[in-house]
Amino acid sequence: MTARPAPVLRCWTTACCAVLATVACSGDPGADTAGVEVVASGYPLEYVAERVGQGHVTVEGLVPPGGDSHQVELTPRQVGRLGEVDVVVHLSGLQPSTDAALEQHGPARVVDAADVVDLGVAPGRPAGAARAEAPDPHFWLDPTRLAAVARAVSDEFAAVDPEHAGDYAAAAAALGTELAELDSAYQEGLAGCRGRTLVTSHEAFGYLAERYGLVQVGIAGLDPAVEPSPARLRDVVEVVEGRDVRTVFFEVSTGPGLARALAEDLGLRTGVLDPVERAPAAGEDYSSTMRANLRALQQGLDCLPAGG
Repeated sequence: MTARPAPVLRCWTTACCAVLATVACSGDPGADTAGVEVVASGYPLEYVAERVGQGHVTVEGLVPPGGDSHQVELTPRQVGRLGEVDVVVHLSGLQPSTDAALEQHGPARVVDAADVVDLGVAPGRPAGAARAEAPDPHFWLDPTRLAAVARAVSDEFAAVDPEHAGDYAAAAAALGTELAELDSAYQEGLAGCRGRTLVTSHEAFGYLAERYGLVQVGIAGLDPAVEPSPARLRDVVEVVEGRDVRTVFFEVSTGPGLARALAEDLGLRTGVLDPVERAPAAGEDYSSTMRANLRALQQGLDCLPAGG
């Protein structure tokens, strides 16, 4: 059977051309109505890309809903997309599979947060504590560091889409203002805390602790999948007893586990913090989650109200 040639699509009316502009009527077969195409390797970076993009970009996240940013294994489609999109917003060192894929298939433009912010090596630890070899990736828990990434994302979007450069710059500035306000809320809200030692289920809150004058003591290290040794547990108990700690915090994504067991053994309270690694529940975002963390810290560290 002889295949018939495909019919030629014609725009018989102006209305038809408006509806079918993405097909053949534009006269530009390469026209792209999706705007700037972006892939972000984790939720905080996805949040920044969407806020700065202001509707001019489409953002895909690499971490599936409920997934762990530390344990991402890319699908073949995701690997291919890295080479197709206009910009990748990424944090090198957190996801080895993404790092490897970008080396082979990456686009011309990559915003690597590790090149924008100063990644400290396990910041917020008590004096004399052993230092981890790997940098702490959770920089976004310091809002001022996330603002720096927003500015870098704006510059990259503008390079790809100069027509909307002003929109990107304005959006990054607006986000920067919101993050500055969030930073001020933390500075004021944690200024009058009776406790300054932040005992957490794992060391995800070093940048937050460093920014706001707290000392982080993690039951586990930077990798929550690594069980703490008996020696580590003894060290944590010693710190808790020596610093008059009242609350042990566990993470919303991992559950209480050892944190609750330790709290029960020592007669302490438990609190819940969110490292903001995963997309929050519907209706919530980075900012609202960080403010919920602030309220949890104020309660767990026995803080006076601002101005009290």
